[in-house]
Amino acid sequence: MSLTGVCPLSFQEVNVEAGEMAVLQCPSYREYRDGDAEVFWTSHTVDEMKLFNMSTSAEQRQMGVLVHGGILVILRASVNHQGNYSCSFRNSSRRSWISLKVYTGQSRDSEQMNQISKVCYTEEYCQLYCPEKNVRFNTLNITRSGITWHKEGGPSPKDGYFPSVKKEDSGNYTCTRSYLYDGQIYNMTSTVKLDVQPNKITKKAVIILPENKQVFEVDLGSRVMIDCKAVMMSDTDGLFWLSGNSFVDTDTSLPVFYNDTRTEEISMTISLIFRKVSEEDLSKNYTCKLQSAYQTSFVTITLKQKAAPSSYFVALWIVGFVLMVMVLTAIIYAKFKVDIMLFLRRILGCHRTIPDGKSYNACLMYYKSSTDPGLNEDDRKRLESEMKYRFGYSLCRYSPDVVPEREAVLDCIKQSQTVVLVPCSEDSGSGVDLLNSIQASLMKLQTHVVLIKTETGVLSTSSSSEALKLCKAADCVTWKGKSSMLPSSDFWKLLRYYLPAPQRAPRAFI
Repeated sequence: MSLTGVCPLSFQEVNVEAGEMAVLQCPSYREYRDGDAEVFWTSHTVDEMKLFNMSTSAEQRQMGVLVHGGILVILRASVNHQGNYSCSFRNSSRRSWISLKVYTGQSRDSEQMNQISKVCYTEEYCQLYCPEKNVRFNTLNITRSGITWHKEGGPSPKDGYFPSVKKEDSGNYTCTRSYLYDGQIYNMTSTVKLDVQPNKITKKAVIILPENKQVFEVDLGSRVMIDCKAVMMSDTDGLFWLSGNSFVDTDTSLPVFYNDTRTEEISMTISLIFRKVSEEDLSKNYTCKLQSAYQTSFVTITLKQKAAPSSYFVALWIVGFVLMVMVLTAIIYAKFKVDIMLFLRRILGCHRTIPDGKSYNACLMYYKSSTDPGLNEDDRKRLESEMKYRFGYSLCRYSPDVVPEREAVLDCIKQSQTVVLVPCSEDSGSGVDLLNSIQASLMKLQTHVVLIKTETGVLSTSSSSEALKLCKAADCVTWKGKSSMLPSSDFWKLLRYYLPAPQRAPRAFI
């Protein structure tokens, strides 16, 4: 079951024996770590749905339920309490679900519910721990009232403690935690399965890590943790860190301290922690000492500052990095050089002046081609209009139907930064033959030439046209009909790339 607008987040399952106390905990999250944060509890049991936060304390007590923030306690669970419960924080769409299952003592699976396992070894001490919810019961006015242990058909250990456990002590032990609330006792029962195995402890305690006289390379100012791990013979064995001849403290506020962790019954690890490694720390010896009833052993370690990286490797890394950047830059430029150049022209404002004393950006000329159908009259007009009015180029041009004086054409070329050659069909006007007559002068002037050809046109090396021989060394742009009419087409981008910056700012940039 879920509610509109609420996002289910997690799911838990809680098992409890009928008649015992059940504790449901709403998971806390980073933004709701305050134990008193307002939490909404909802019961989705078979009987009805109840919002416990809307109930008074008296009503909750009558229902046998206590609610405090993220904790919901059912004092005596029954089958009527079985079902799903949900909790959510105020102003949060996240919801957590908890499934409560209530079983009876005669249930076939009752022994498997709330059962934990414990492994101990013969002739060793053994301490059984009765599990408990991590709950601040005092906030609910609930007080602890002791723990009782029981083993069916066998002696019950006092406080769950065996001074020297035996194989026959294996079995299931029931622990009952009692709690006092409002003058009544309520219980929570768990089962601990004890498995007593043959003793595997070696005849002497030994330090496994670190090695004696081991050197640890560290960075000055860094946080460092060094573990000392030992196999213990008994609970009376001790493991300590020493700095020189002085014991290291467990106070975490000190520059150097240690903490301990017992990972197994016969294993213990203590960690030497440096908050910030100093020069003084490098000059000291540190000893991990194992103290037992039979012997004392220890290992000594030292700290050493890490060597600075070799200048050779640093230089090699820098060279490699620079080469990688250069290769990537070359690849990016090769792929996007047209767009990059047009972008830089726009940003740098290169359209403001025409250099070298030129009057025009381009001289527009036409040539006949027997291998290229050329541009029709409408396409030529569209080409001229776009170059002049949209992109801001200053043009010197002659119509293919007009035959200008040779000197006038040469003067136009001299005053232009680039010559743009446009193909025309064989039946165009006589003006297209002018290029052949000025071909030698054009090559002598070394004017930049841009050739426009159609998609079906072919530049043949066997062509007798002097114009085509001149155009073999020119930059070439292909006109592809309708697709080239768009200002954002590849045709216009490439043509603008080959042409110099326009005299005035283009009307639009694509």
